[in-house]
Amino acid sequence: MTQVISVKFKDSGKNYYFSPDGKNYKSGENVIVETANGLAFGTVAEGNHEVEDDRVVPPLKKALRVANEKDVQRLAENKAKEADALKICEKKVAEHKLDMKLVRVEYSFDGGKITFFFTADGRVDFRELVKDLANHFHSRIELRQIGVRDEARMLGGVGICGQEYCCKRFLDDFLPVSIKMAKEQNLSLNPTKISGSCGRLMCCLNYEQESYEYLNSITPSVGATVKTEQGVGTVTDVNFITGNLTVKPKEGEGAPYKTNRKHVKVLGGHKPKKQDNDKE
Repeated sequence: MTQVISVKFKDSGKNYYFSPDGKNYKSGENVIVETANGLAFGTVAEGNHEVEDDRVVPPLKKALRVANEKDVQRLAENKAKEADALKICEKKVAEHKLDMKLVRVEYSFDGGKITFFFTADGRVDFRELVKDLANHFHSRIELRQIGVRDEARMLGGVGICGQEYCCKRFLDDFLPVSIKMAKEQNLSLNPTKISGSCGRLMCCLNYEQESYEYLNSITPSVGATVKTEQGVGTVTDVNFITGNLTVKPKEGEGAPYKTNRKHVKVLGGHKPKKQDNDKE
């Protein structure tokens, strides 16, 4: 077992392990840590605790100390510089006539490196831009191309559910999402209804997928021939959550009626792969 603390550098995103180096840190404390890119300012997400050795990627960097007032002031100064740097870079992008959209600027804690994040439809030759920016800021410059989902996470916003974007609020990593999930959840395949503000399929399609896979396995599908208490008919509509089915009787034998998957026997078409544990 290895003793570590978990540190995060942004409101959203991953937590990273650091060695407490013999000190005790509490959750919520601001700390200065050693990283591959130099010193960094972070917040303790979880204080001293032990994790399995195989969960630690060596070499484990150290947490140096609790941040002081000067550190907090430097962080605030860097944030102010980032706003100015964004405007300057936008101007230079226009001068170089580059087809790219700047999203965010980040200063390293010591101010020795500036990272510019941007989106673009394809590859961008920004070598001359980097030289121009380096001459202006007298710092190491990195231009990093990101995707539209990363852009949404950085900028934030409110989704159609009325809550802040999941990727901004709590997701550590982007989840794999496919159109198959929307189909299995019986959702409209209209892109405007199943896509997030980033234009990609909504991450929340993944949250209930396991439940829908189970419900699909115990529920007759539309088109299945079933035997109910009222006779034999064809399933015309399904509610996977409640298990309610709309069944159309054989031609000339009455109007469609409601029933539940617990009370039907599948005769043809889709047959449930599993038995409903609640079946009566």
